[in-house]
Amino acid sequence: MSFYPRIGAASACLLVVCACISAIPRAPAEEPLDAADKSGKQWISLRVEAARLDSDWRAQREVLASLVTAMQERAKLAEEKRDFEQAKTAQDRQELAAMRAKSQAAAEDLKAYETRLDGLCRRLLALRPKLPPHLSEALEMSYRTLAAPPGAVGERMQVAMNVLNRCAQFDRMVSSGEDVLTLEGEPPNRYFEVIYWGLSHAYAVDRTNRKAWLGSPGRDRWQWTPAPGAYDSVVQLITIANDKAEPDFIAVPAPAIHAAAAAPTP
Repeated sequence: MSFYPRIGAASACLLVVCACISAIPRAPAEEPLDAADKSGKQWISLRVEAARLDSDWRAQREVLASLVTAMQERAKLAEEKRDFEQAKTAQDRQELAAMRAKSQAAAEDLKAYETRLDGLCRRLLALRPKLPPHLSEALEMSYRTLAAPPGAVGERMQVAMNVLNRCAQFDRMVSSGEDVLTLEGEPPNRYFEVIYWGLSHAYAVDRTNRKAWLGSPGRDRWQWTPAPGAYDSVVQLITIANDKAEPDFIAVPAPAIHAAAAAPTP
């Protein structure tokens, strides 16, 4: 066997490989001048864009600087105005604080006043059953107002003072007239001649049946008690009080009023 056939087989393989490699498509080689030109154009574009951005930034920076200066001036003017207004309104604010303090004190005083007024109204309502019937009937509307749900403080105080003034006025007088009374042992709602000795006591007479009663405030209410031996004296007393007889000393019974019974219930 010779060496040549073996060399031929290797050469054949190499030729096949070279043929395969030569068969692969190759990108066309770029010319050096074209690449340089392209790079130059890109550099020029970047420089132009950078110059434009720099020019825009310089213009905007001047505008922003002027805006900052203007805002600083406005802020300075606002601070000066604020300081001026604070100095100008300092006294007004002090007066307002004093008024608020007075208003709070007045509100507290009003609350305490309302508490005292409520206590006074309760005492006046508890006092009514012990008042003379004539006075109690005359104060009907005032007592209805006091018994109603609490309204305005001024109105309630006015009504309470009206009740107190009427009671004080009645207590300084000797008054006589006719009242509708319901007495024990008598038909209800009858007219009787009555004479009141202030708030302390009163006398009622029935001329038809020649009866007399002594009235006085009890522990819970105004009460009438028969006074059989006082009829003539009470009739004479009423006659003098009505200016139908000359003044004279008349002996009539009077109740013994204790402080505990006369004082209103708190």
